[in-house]
Amino acid sequence: MSATQKTSTLSSNPWNVPNALSTVRLILAIIVCGCIEWAAWLPALILFVIAASTDWIDGWWARKYQQVTKLGRILDPFVDKVIICGAMIALVGVSGSAIAPWMATLVVARELLVTSLRGMVEGQGGDFSAKQLGKWKMVLQCAAIVAVLLQLVLAEGSPSWLGPTTQLLVWGMLLLTVASAVEYVLLVIRGSKGGK
Repeated sequence: MSATQKTSTLSSNPWNVPNALSTVRLILAIIVCGCIEWAAWLPALILFVIAASTDWIDGWWARKYQQVTKLGRILDPFVDKVIICGAMIALVGVSGSAIAPWMATLVVARELLVTSLRGMVEGQGGDFSAKQLGKWKMVLQCAAIVAVLLQLVLAEGSPSWLGPTTQLLVWGMLLLTVASAVEYVLLVIRGSKGGK
């Protein structure tokens, strides 16, 4: 793709549907954290599902209608991190939650690392698009948070399979969190050595 073609795919107007959706998701993420703080488990679960499930819509819309903007390229991953990290940090303080402090710390550390690497690579004109492992990591993170919130909603009435499933999702999410961080670090190291 030529420089002219790349420029043509960027919309000059940052106030469009994809960025509006990202902004709404950011507001929902903040409300979710408030709901967890206030022990309003069902509203937290519903709003989290809405915020997380609409993540793909803004990206799809931006690509389909050529509304990709510099603001959107920053805002979308930023909102993703607020949704996940915010919910995890809020759940750490909940008694009976499957999220331990070190787990939330690991997730936040990974996001800070990847954000720093993205800024460095793209600042040098390179491409730091999301990899499949990172996308699956996001899916498992969302699933784990939904499972934890569902446990809190159902409380004593939780089915017997929900506890083990939640633990499986949480540990799977942690493994992918570490694996995707290693993948990005190796990509940057190979790139700095002139590798492909």
